[in-house]
Amino acid sequence: MSTSRWGDGPQSSAAVSTVGLRKSYGDKPVLDGIDLHIPAGSVFALLGPNGAGKTTAVKILSTLISADSGQAQVAGHDVATSPDGVRAAIGVTGQFSAVDGLITGEENMLLMADLHHLSKSEGRQVAAELLERFDLTEAAKKPASTYSGGMKRRLDIAMTLVGNPRIIFLDEPTTGLDPRSRHNMWQIIRELVSDGVTVFLTTQYLEEADELADRIAVLNDGKIAAEGTADELKRLIPGGHVRLRFTDPAAYQRAASALREVTRDDEALALQIPSDGSQRELRSILDWLDSAGIEANELTMHTPDLDDVFFALTGGTDQPKEAAR
Repeated sequence: MSTSRWGDGPQSSAAVSTVGLRKSYGDKPVLDGIDLHIPAGSVFALLGPNGAGKTTAVKILSTLISADSGQAQVAGHDVATSPDGVRAAIGVTGQFSAVDGLITGEENMLLMADLHHLSKSEGRQVAAELLERFDLTEAAKKPASTYSGGMKRRLDIAMTLVGNPRIIFLDEPTTGLDPRSRHNMWQIIRELVSDGVTVFLTTQYLEEADELADRIAVLNDGKIAAEGTADELKRLIPGGHVRLRFTDPAAYQRAASALREVTRDDEALALQIPSDGSQRELRSILDWLDSAGIEANELTMHTPDLDDVFFALTGGTDQPKEAAR
């Protein structure tokens, strides 16, 4: 099928932007001045421990609840003054599926087409296209209650796409899925973005954010603790190093004697040098080895992963398990 349907329409440079977004429940601030700028056609991941406010942010941006103060625009519409414009541009799917298990996959799709006021013929066409796209054609006539978790999640996203949203909020989209279904869902998300859709993702899986997101923000105590690409975030955390391994004991001893701030592993003939992972620093190590006439048999880079980043930025008290309420 043609992909021109997906992501049609004008897009501003920012699909989602917020300035000073605040929300409290009683005397507990859940969002405490959040600034976001999410370019159109990208994947943005919001990470944070339980209670950090991830789902509260999604609910405000999808017009389900109001912020106490601050501004938010989604698809060029102000969430407070133009909620209908926001709703027309977005799709929202969460870890708790909107799929009705009592009716077939096709009937779920046609019901969604009805809600979007599509004609009967257009609704059938769109439903057929999406069922095919998400590999659900064979199961279309079966009750959705018979679907696997991965199939239900695919149907949920297919139903979300009936309205041709330019921005999709995915709240924990792969929670409870087996590894194969999770990887299938990742591929679906990549295809959505290649078609011009913007994806706002909350996830409990740090690997998922690393795999999919163009930019990641870590939310902690109601504030953005850090934001950037996965690589930028990893460079914030100490612990990166270059490991040099030698087969020649003499070369190992010469390098160990000459290099500063080096950790020795005499048994493995390996040296560990602190590094921020930058190309410049790596090149300086290689240049030094060349000029000293020392040959390392193996050079490997080790950078902190997102788990390290998450625990360092959030105090390491709580691995995210589910979206904050």
